[in-house]
Amino acid sequence: MPRPRSDIRPRILEAARQRFVATGVDASSLRGIAADAGTSLGMIYYYFPSKDELFLAVVEQVYGQLLAELERALAGASDFQGSLLALYRRIAAASPLELDVVRLVAREALTSPPRLARLAERFRCGHIPLLLQAIGAALSRGELRRDLHPGVLLAATIALGTLPQFALRVVGGSLPAPLPSAEQLIEQLAEAVLHGIAAPR
Repeated sequence: MPRPRSDIRPRILEAARQRFVATGVDASSLRGIAADAGTSLGMIYYYFPSKDELFLAVVEQVYGQLLAELERALAGASDFQGSLLALYRRIAAASPLELDVVRLVAREALTSPPRLARLAERFRCGHIPLLLQAIGAALSRGELRRDLHPGVLLAATIALGTLPQFALRVVGGSLPAPLPSAEQLIEQLAEAVLHGIAAPR
């Protein structure tokens, strides 16, 4: 049976995102989400067969758009440094909505092994192959060390450049020294990935 054409689904997603961010998926009531969305519990089940499916739809609503923008940004880079800068600039431009979903994903990944598995499954056909493609191209051009496994290069790219940006946006105000400008931070993170943090010998 075709679904009715209306704004009910977006309203459910918005209400669910707000509740999930505020209290977590497990503590969020589907009845409460339905009330916030101005609809019924039956309509939630009409669109989303389970709370986990609703959670994944909330993530996908933001992640799908972010992924498309990352793909466009990386396509315009001619070398790996350009790819890093494009990636880190897009992360730096994350909206409050995107940051809410990042926090939600992090919390649910840490507290729910089944949700972590579903998120990992999605990311394996999302940003991970996109970044691995950029790494593979850089390896073929001789821009990266061939003695390091591509998975290590991927982990370094993510761990040294994307996660710190999210963390610094959350705790930056409590650091003993002011943060550099957004562009300086992006360039310094790319430098750390490409050349490490040890002083030259």
